[in-house]
Amino acid sequence: MSQQSPQMNGTKAWLLTDTPGSAFQAASGRFYLGLLDFFRNRLAVVGLLIIVTLVITALFAPLIAPYDPVAANLANRLQPLSADHWFGTDELGRDIFSRIVWGSRLTLYVIILVAIIAAPVGILVGTVAGFFGGIIDTVLMRITDIFLAFPKLILALAFVAALGPGIENAIIAIAITSWPPYARISRAETITIRNSDFIRAIRLQGAGPLRIITKHIMPLCLSSLIVRVTLDMAGIILTAAGLGFLGLGAQPPSPEWGAMTSAGRSFILDQWWLITMPGTAIFVVSLAFNLLGDGLREVLDPKSDS
Repeated sequence: MSQQSPQMNGTKAWLLTDTPGSAFQAASGRFYLGLLDFFRNRLAVVGLLIIVTLVITALFAPLIAPYDPVAANLANRLQPLSADHWFGTDELGRDIFSRIVWGSRLTLYVIILVAIIAAPVGILVGTVAGFFGGIIDTVLMRITDIFLAFPKLILALAFVAALGPGIENAIIAIAITSWPPYARISRAETITIRNSDFIRAIRLQGAGPLRIITKHIMPLCLSSLIVRVTLDMAGIILTAAGLGFLGLGAQPPSPEWGAMTSAGRSFILDQWWLITMPGTAIFVVSLAFNLLGDGLREVLDPKSDS
């Protein structure tokens, strides 16, 4: 222990120095301080642990799930919680625990694809509108306002109704309704920095608008965008579950949590576990993303008091 202490102290001093010798050292120091701030928030750590558990569950679903999630076994239908079926069985005799485990893959699939689609669109629209201003800003922001004028779930229902039911169409619909808040945040960030001295210096060096937006403005918007995306994950999960509940998301026999709660509502009085288990999964994962988002906001948000 005593042999490691000098090395640890030296690493800590290297990270916390007031005069970093390189950009890498400065970035490492900021990252270290951010980690310290994040881990002081116990609820954020709990949220991170739940999300890590979700990812591990999704990756190793074939090894974790004891039964086939879609194979029916009517001899075991509506079995209560037991050692053989930890969360009971549904109306077709399928193991609910196995279906929730495999459903975690669908949940991550929706979250990742919506984030990949919506976040880049939002940051592109917001930075372009904020940088150029004028008629471009007016047109792009009025389009954004049209999308923001409707509740997200209602707008997603309209798009899914037009595209047709299915998990891919549900993802497209959710992504179309998710980008406007990111555009608003990116525009506000861009307006605050577009007339900064370093942007003027970059202009004098001959950089064009495309290079300024992509290389200098967008990176400065990422911290606020990451926080907003993380906080929006709960809403994305609930919207996807709502579409599944209404039969417009993943189609049977896919083990989607919203569809599972819809199937279990007919048995809620006598076989409560059919709707309680997938509903609890939706609640816990949504809460975890909110807790993680709050922790990241304290670390990454430049306007945070912390």
